[in-house]
Amino acid sequence: MLRRWFRFLWLLVILALLGVAGGGVAAFHRAQPHYKGQVEMPELGAPVHVFRDQVGVPHIFAANLEDAARTLGYVHASERLFQMEIQRRAGAGRLAEMFGSSMLDVDKFTRTLGLYRLAKESYASLSPDAQKLVDAYAGGVNEWLATHRFSLPPEFYILRLTPEPWQPADSLVWGKLMALQLSGNYRHEILRAQMAQQFSPAEMNLLFPPPPANAPVTTRPEVTKSGAIEKTGDSSEWANSEQRSPPLAGGVRGGVLSTSTDNRPIGANPPPVLPRKGGGTLLMERTVKTTIASNSIFDKLGAITGLAQAASNEWVIAGAHTESGKPILANDPHLGLEAPVLWYLVRLVTPDLTLTGATVPGLPVVLLGQNGHIAWGFTTTGSDVQDLFVETIDPQNPDNYLAPGGARSFETHHETIVVKGEPDVKLTIRSTRHGPVVSDVDRDLAALAGSGKVMALAFTALDHGDATPEALLRINRASNWQEFKDALELYQAPPQNIVYADTEGNIGFFAAGRVPIRKKGDGLVPADGASGDYDWDGTIPFEEWPHVYNPPAGFVFNANNAIVSSDSPRFYGADWEEPFRAERVQQFFNTVGKHSADTSANMQADIVSIAARQLLPYLLRQSFADARAAKALAMLRGWDGTMDKDRPEPLIFEAWLYELHKRLLVNKIGDQMKAQGPFDALAMLGILANSGSWCGLQDRRCDDAVRRAFGDAVALLTKRDGEDMKKWRWGTEHITVLRHKFWSHVPLLKKLTDLSVPSSGDFYTLDRGGSAATDPAHPFLRTHGAGFRGIYDLSDPAKSRFMIATGESGSIFSKHYGDLVKPWNDVQYFLLTGTQDELKARGLPELVFEPEKQ
Repeated sequence: MLRRWFRFLWLLVILALLGVAGGGVAAFHRAQPHYKGQVEMPELGAPVHVFRDQVGVPHIFAANLEDAARTLGYVHASERLFQMEIQRRAGAGRLAEMFGSSMLDVDKFTRTLGLYRLAKESYASLSPDAQKLVDAYAGGVNEWLATHRFSLPPEFYILRLTPEPWQPADSLVWGKLMALQLSGNYRHEILRAQMAQQFSPAEMNLLFPPPPANAPVTTRPEVTKSGAIEKTGDSSEWANSEQRSPPLAGGVRGGVLSTSTDNRPIGANPPPVLPRKGGGTLLMERTVKTTIASNSIFDKLGAITGLAQAASNEWVIAGAHTESGKPILANDPHLGLEAPVLWYLVRLVTPDLTLTGATVPGLPVVLLGQNGHIAWGFTTTGSDVQDLFVETIDPQNPDNYLAPGGARSFETHHETIVVKGEPDVKLTIRSTRHGPVVSDVDRDLAALAGSGKVMALAFTALDHGDATPEALLRINRASNWQEFKDALELYQAPPQNIVYADTEGNIGFFAAGRVPIRKKGDGLVPADGASGDYDWDGTIPFEEWPHVYNPPAGFVFNANNAIVSSDSPRFYGADWEEPFRAERVQQFFNTVGKHSADTSANMQADIVSIAARQLLPYLLRQSFADARAAKALAMLRGWDGTMDKDRPEPLIFEAWLYELHKRLLVNKIGDQMKAQGPFDALAMLGILANSGSWCGLQDRRCDDAVRRAFGDAVALLTKRDGEDMKKWRWGTEHITVLRHKFWSHVPLLKKLTDLSVPSSGDFYTLDRGGSAATDPAHPFLRTHGAGFRGIYDLSDPAKSRFMIATGESGSIFSKHYGDLVKPWNDVQYFLLTGTQDELKARGLPELVFEPEKQ
C-alpha cells in the first residue's frame, strides 16, 4: 500500500539509528513509559494511583471519573501515541502529510465526507458533563506530550513529525471512521448494479443469496433443533457420507479453565506447531463492465486504522441457564489484526464505579466491558444506512444539479491537502441535498455515473449533531436496563448490535443506530436523485429499533447474522453475514444444558466450520483416477470440519474451496466478487445444490468444476508444501499476521517486530480467522479475527475474563509488546481485579499522579 514510499524508509531508519535521534537504542529506551514514580498533573482534582499488572494492564484508581479520564489520556499516550496519531490524521484527511501521495486518495475521500468537521460538531452537541470527560482526556494526552517532547516514539523522529496538541475532535473522529468502515452498503450497491446488467434475476439470487429460511434471527432466539449435526446442511447427503459426528465434536480448545488472581493467562495449551518445510433505479446510459476499484480506498483506510474486515460474535445467557444463576455475557469483535492490536485493556476504579474492559487509544470511553452493574458487547449490524444518488447536472449551468422543483446549486468549499515531499493539493468539495459528491474523488464512480451525472452519498453517519459519543459515555455509567436504553436513544452511527446483562439477572439486546426510511425502493442499487422518488423520509423511530428483553428462550446472540426476519415491517438491510457462525452458536444453545464462563470460553475457542460440513459432501461423492487426488480425498473422509492448525485436512479443504471459488465465481465474474469476501460459501452452496446451468449444463450439477478445483488444489499444495501429504499442516499456511504498521517495512526491524503465529480456525469458525481479500502469493493468511475477547460473569464481575491479541504496549522493545500473542492464540484469558492494597501487596509497580502544586 505504501510500497513506493517505504522503499526509502529503511535508509532513513538507519540514519536515525546511527545518530539523528541521538542513538537508536537510547531513542527506544526514552520512549518507554514509566510504570513507577510520581507525576504532577495539572487540573487533577485528587491523587490518582495506577498499578500495572503482570501483563501491563493499568488499574487506575481515581476519586472521580473526570480524573480517571485525564489519567487514561496520559496512559494511552505513553503506550500508543503513534497509533493515536495515525487515527486522528486518518479522520482529518491528513495522512499524506505522513506518507506522501500514496495516501492522497484516502485524504481526498475523508475530506469530501467531512469527517473531522462532523466530529467538531459532535463535540458541540455533547452535554457539559460529557464535554468535561472528553476535555479531561485530551488534557491528559497533552500533559504527556508537553513533558515528553524529547522522548517521543521513534516513529515520530523518523518521519520528522511533531505531534500537535490533542483536540476533543481527535477523539470523536474515530467514531466517524468506525462508521465509515463498518457501513459498506454503497459498495454493494455498485456491485449489484454492475452485475445485474450481466446476470438474470435467478442468477443474481444465487450470487446474493438471502439467509436460509431456518437460519438464526437475533430478535427471535429459540432452541430450534435437536442439535444433530447432519440437520445443519444437506442432511441426506451428509448422513450418507462417512462424516457423521456428534453435535459438538472437535474444535473445543478452551477446555475446563482454572481461575487466576494474579493475571496470569489461564486455559489449556494446544499441541506444538509442526515446522514447515516448504431496488432503486440506476440511471446509466450504457452497460458498464468495468470492475469497481473504489475498494482500494477502503482497503488503504482500513489497513492504516486497523478497522478493516469487520465481524464479531456476541451472546448473553440468562441466569436460569447458567451454573451461577446469574447472566453470562461474551463478546469477541473481529477487526483487522496487526501489532499492536487496536484494543487496549484498562480498569478504571472510582468510589462509585469500576469500569473494566477494552478501550481504543484516543478515546475516553470503555467501548466493550462492564461497570459492576451491567456488562455489554457489540457486533456490527450490517444495516443499510448508505444510498448512492445519481444526480443530473443542469444542462444550462454546470454549477447546478436537478432536483424536485427545479435546479439547485452545489454547495461548494475548498480545502488544501499537504503532501509530504510534494506541492500542496487543492481540493474542491461539492455536496448536494443528498450528501457529498463522492464521484469527484473516485474515478470509478465518476465513470459509472456517466456523462452529465455525478454520484452523491447519503449516509446516516454524516448527519449533523451526532451524539453517539454521549451515548457511549452514558452506557459506561448505566446501572440498569432503563438507563442503558436512555443512553442508546442518543446513538446514531455506526449501527451496532449490543447485548446487555446486569447483576439483577436481566438480559437484553438492542440494534442501535439510525436507519433511513425510504420513500421508494430498498437502496440496493444507486437511485435517481433528481425526481425525489427515492429520497429518505426520516429514520426509523427509536421505539421500533429491534430489541429483546428477558426473552423466554433465556439467551440472545448475534454473529453478524440477520437481526430481523424477512417479514419485518421495516427494511434494515439485505447484506447480512453468511449464517455459518450463527448456526454454530445455535448448536451450542441447542445442546449445552447449564452454561458458565467455561462453556463460553469453549464457544469462543471453537474451530468447527459449518461451511466445511455443508460443502464437503459435494466433494466426497467424486472419484479421481489421479492417485494423489484420490489420496487427498481419502484424508477428508472421517474429517468433521475442525480447522485445527496441526492437521492436514483443513489445508486440503481450504485449498479446494479457494480453487472452487475461482472456478465458479471469479473466472466467470472477475474481481468484482472480491467485495463479497474470499469464498462466498453460501453462494457456492446454492450453485452446487441447484441445476448445473451456472456451469453451462442443463441437467447435471457442477461436478466437473468440483473435480477440477480439487485437482488444482492438490497441485497447489504440492508445490507450496511438498510431496508428503502427511506433513501438510493448516498452520503452516494459516498464519495470523501480526505486523507493526511502521517497523514491519524496515528490513532491520521487520523480523524483530513481527509477531505472526500459526493459527487454527477459518473464515467461518467462531474463532474466526481469514482474510477478506486473499493474496495469491499467500492465499490462506489470517489478517482478521478476534483481537479482543471478553467473558463477563454477572454473578461476580471480578471473575470476568479478558484477552487481547498482542500486548498493551506499542513500543517494540517493551516486554508488553507481544507477551499476549501465545495465550491469545491458545484462547486463554486473565482476570482484571484487586483493590489498591491487594495490588500493592503483590508488588506491582505504582505510578502516582499528583495534583499540580500551587
